[in-house]
Amino acid sequence: MNLWHNVRLMNALANALFALTLLAAIAAALWWLSQRPMFSLSRIHVEAVDGTHLRHVSPPLLRATAAREVQGNFFAVDLDDVRATFETVPWVRRANVRRIWPDGLAVSLEEHRPLAMWGEDRLVNTFGEVFAANLDEAEEDGELPQFAGPDGSSLQVARRYAELREMVEPLGVHPDVVSLSPRHAWTLKLDDGTTLLLGRDQGTPIERRLARWVETYPEVVASLKRRAEVIDLRYPNGFAIRSLAQIDVNEPAPASAR
Repeated sequence: MNLWHNVRLMNALANALFALTLLAAIAAALWWLSQRPMFSLSRIHVEAVDGTHLRHVSPPLLRATAAREVQGNFFAVDLDDVRATFETVPWVRRANVRRIWPDGLAVSLEEHRPLAMWGEDRLVNTFGEVFAANLDEAEEDGELPQFAGPDGSSLQVARRYAELREMVEPLGVHPDVVSLSPRHAWTLKLDDGTTLLLGRDQGTPIERRLARWVETYPEVVASLKRRAEVIDLRYPNGFAIRSLAQIDVNEPAPASAR
């Protein structure tokens, strides 16, 4: 059959070409409209996530960062790129970004909440994540405890800190330093200067050994008539009182003690 004599097929082809032409025209019109100055990003609204407030993040700094780094207009801007840009700003833990018609962005920020120092120049937040920020700002509300441990152990150390802090609270003291050695031995230093050698998570649980010390603490203080310098809790059936010169956190503990 000759294509040019098939009226129905010719009408279908003509309709298809018309539809394609119309779609192309609409697309061109939309592209032209999207490039109008009214859609250029000119407003960035910065706020804290629900239930929080911004203490360390400066909205003017964020807007300046956005003006320098964010590209595209209301339609073309890549929200994932914008989010990643804001999350490079000090103190920003997480950012959520959405468009505001016709020329704006709304940025909702979650700040890091410092829990402790990590090493010499970093911090650990309340999620156990390590981050970098101004250390002076981190201690505006008071001195932070010191955490230490192998790479990747910050969450483990933060969880252990919460457990130990609760356990020694009845003594009226708080952890100043919580340290995990490369051989997974724990050391706790209290704010009264006492160092507790907790050892590894094997044999008698650390919690049970520490609970035993907390229970006998008043008796020990009364008998010594002074603060103990170092308490070695690595023994399965007791503890030993030592001096700082005797500390070796990786030394296997004897089978028994007081």
